[in-house]
Amino acid sequence: MPATATSDKSDKSDVDISQFDLMNLPDDFVPNAYSYFSRLRSESPVHPNSDGSFVLTRYDDLVAAYRDPKIWSSAKKAEFEPKFGNSALFEHHTTSLVFMDPPDHTRIRKLFQAAFTRKALAALEPRVHELVDRYLDELEDRRRMEVVADFSFKLPVEIVCDMLGVPSSDRLLIRDWALLILGALEPVLTQEQFDAGCQAVDDFKAYLRDRIKERRANPEGGGEGEILTALMEAEEDGLKLTEIELLHQCIFLLNAGHETSTNMISHGVHEMLRHPDEIAKLREDPELIEGAVEEILRFQAPIQINNRKALKDTDLSGVPMKAGSQVHLMIGAANHDPAHFPDPERFDITRRPNRHLSFGLGVHICAGNSLARIEGKIAFGKLFARFPTLRLDAPAKLSNRVRFREVTELEVSI
Repeated sequence: MPATATSDKSDKSDVDISQFDLMNLPDDFVPNAYSYFSRLRSESPVHPNSDGSFVLTRYDDLVAAYRDPKIWSSAKKAEFEPKFGNSALFEHHTTSLVFMDPPDHTRIRKLFQAAFTRKALAALEPRVHELVDRYLDELEDRRRMEVVADFSFKLPVEIVCDMLGVPSSDRLLIRDWALLILGALEPVLTQEQFDAGCQAVDDFKAYLRDRIKERRANPEGGGEGEILTALMEAEEDGLKLTEIELLHQCIFLLNAGHETSTNMISHGVHEMLRHPDEIAKLREDPELIEGAVEEILRFQAPIQINNRKALKDTDLSGVPMKAGSQVHLMIGAANHDPAHFPDPERFDITRRPNRHLSFGLGVHICAGNSLARIEGKIAFGKLFARFPTLRLDAPAKLSNRVRFREVTELEVSI
């Protein structure tokens, strides 16, 4: 999508929600998303769409859906079949951990956790420090940086590719495939996007089969922090991942493992530079770095939408819903709900408590949330300590994607 929207939080208060429809969004939705969310929360918190689904914007309604998988299903086979048919995209998005219900979700998540043990994360931390230092050396030499290309994309994609033994020369391929596959999750999909997404899944699977074959031939050949072998050998109650499950969890790890962190770092640099008083607080007390990461995640949720389907007749906020009803959980809206976040449009790295929903909640809480937080703490801590005169050259440009709040360009200089 073109980078047409600008992220300056100057949302209009006079947006019109009378005809709001997630399936046919107004042209000004992305730059004014938080104003739309505010109006929807106060006037239509369980908002019907033209296709019979509902948009949820209140924190408590999202929590209710997240915490009750027996009523609110994450499985997407019925939903994705009409959208994707019998295609590579259908196979991927219905085999990925994030779109499964227990007991399959429980089994695969236990196996998938091999990638995120405390020992595995500890092995990755020195690499995060090394990469951040390298990028900041380049910034010091050039005196300017395009944050997305030179920092926020490079760091998480390097780390997640290290985890699966992907060589540096192939990492732009991973980014291209990831954008095409995740782009297929947008509410509305063109034929061109569908075809490109299917081809990306096929290419990704072929690529990973070669990596897996290579690792099986040389099981000791992985670098520090690589977990491909652990995923291949992980076992729970005598069961391992099937080949298809292994391929698609690797694709999911490579896609989700950098998408959230890339957006988090891009937005974090932008918001901190827009709020120099917060940078001053952080410099005065570096222990605030954890709070800074949490507030960045709350203020600009990297992933904006999750989805659930009712397995039985139920209701949310007094609105009755039949079994089969689809709901869209608007994370960005919930993270700005004044019922849980006083003065929600104020960016404050000392905010406590800060129980944002940017990593989800319940059985589907993001498996990589600890890694993302490690990347954020190291990236922001080093950047703002080293460059006290860092400044924005222009507001961040946003893509027109709806599910992911993606910065496409952010120029800074010292």
